[in-house]
Amino acid sequence: MNENENMELDELEEDENAENYITLTDDDGKEVSFEIIDTVQYDERLFAVLIPFDDNDDEVVILEILPGEEPEMDEFVSVDDDELLNSVFEAFKAQYEGEYEFE
Repeated sequence: MNENENMELDELEEDENAENYITLTDDDGKEVSFEIIDTVQYDERLFAVLIPFDDNDDEVVILEILPGEEPEMDEFVSVDDDELLNSVFEAFKAQYEGEYEFE
């Protein structure tokens, strides 16, 4: 995924674990499904920590969550600031110390 892609919440699965999975549409119209690991409040902003659902790589994706124009339609926006991304990831790691193994 490109760093500059803004994505809108496109689809939420209708099962009992629906709050843990989302499908986002990138700027090229490609749908990508993610598992939501958690959200992190950092510097009065809200970020989602995601793992691509169909990717075997263990890397996370961090996107900022902005309120959408319609209720229940939040926007997930890429973060271009590497320092901010690192800070959010460190806050996430601190919340889950002992539960996940980080490299």
